[in-house]
Amino acid sequence: MGRAKVSPKGQIVIPAPIRKKYGIKPGSIMEITEGDDRIILKLTPKDPIETAMGMLKGDISLTKELLQTRHEEQKAEEEKATRLFDRKSKGE
Repeated sequence: MGRAKVSPKGQIVIPAPIRKKYGIKPGSIMEITEGDDRIILKLTPKDPIETAMGMLKGDISLTKELLQTRHEEQKAEEEKATRLFDRKSKGE
């Protein structure tokens, strides 16, 4: 952690080790928010769409998982219908 003194214009200098660690360079855009008695500086990515790509990627696609679940449900419904039909055909 570092410390910075606020200038008369309200500016601060982010310590060099932090700038290096997060790749903050002249012209970088910072998002400034507040919450829970804190001021939060967040580096805005150059291309937010590119940064977000792949963030929902998992071991199995959600589409494949949904199709698998639907297939299992359909199979269970068919087995239930077959049992019900067999009982009716036997006169139960």
